[in-house]
Amino acid sequence: MALLAGAEPFTANGGPVGVVLSHGFTGTPASLRPWAEHLAAAGLTVRLPLLPGHGTRWQDANRTRWQDWYAAVERAYDEVAARCDTVFAGGLSMGGTLVTRLAERKSGRIAGLVLVNPAYGVDRVDAKFAPLLSKVVKSRPPIAGDIKKPGVLEPGYDRLPLVAFASMQQLWKLTVADLPRVCAPIRLYRSKQDHVVDPLSARLLKAGATSTTIEEILLEDSYHVATLDYDAPRIFEGTLEFIRALAPEAAGGRA
Repeated sequence: MALLAGAEPFTANGGPVGVVLSHGFTGTPASLRPWAEHLAAAGLTVRLPLLPGHGTRWQDANRTRWQDWYAAVERAYDEVAARCDTVFAGGLSMGGTLVTRLAERKSGRIAGLVLVNPAYGVDRVDAKFAPLLSKVVKSRPPIAGDIKKPGVLEPGYDRLPLVAFASMQQLWKLTVADLPRVCAPIRLYRSKQDHVVDPLSARLLKAGATSTTIEEILLEDSYHVATLDYDAPRIFEGTLEFIRALAPEAAGGRA
């Protein structure tokens, strides 16, 4: 099966500090590749996998479940942990959910989380019927491409796979229930205008992650896919600042 443009995973072997990144639901590594490249250029070891069922056809996503996506993120973590003394994780949207789950499962082994518009739930009533609706309707209009900057496109599916979406809702429920297990410091980047993830997710994170600190930074000039939007440089530089504050050895990499 041919991959969509930019769907290839990204790998960079750098110094003793590593980062695992995860893209979001129906997206591809293309949405985070500039972020990954920026961190790699600073000398960090980086893994950005392509999640199973993504980067090909939306029908393929409906053949996968959240456990498949999480397994890909955990494999990336294992690769980085085998090379690095210190491991951070970051993600966009559902990618933020997946790395939060990673921090729950690897409690004490993730040095910090950088979350960009992470998803942990939804207020929209129609979304709550997805598990039932997915039994008769397999897709709906897409959610990809919420970017303020003109001319910038996010490679992703042209339909929302409902069976996979229902599985993502199960991931939300489990992740929110285990938020108290997260002990890694969190830097949360949240767009003030986000047409995909509503403010409920940030509220759930703040209410549940009681065993750590959360630094929230509001993005004034980006929509949901902020890693490709006007505020992207701020996220990239802020991530390095966050990592170097917690792992000073990361400052020895390339500028």
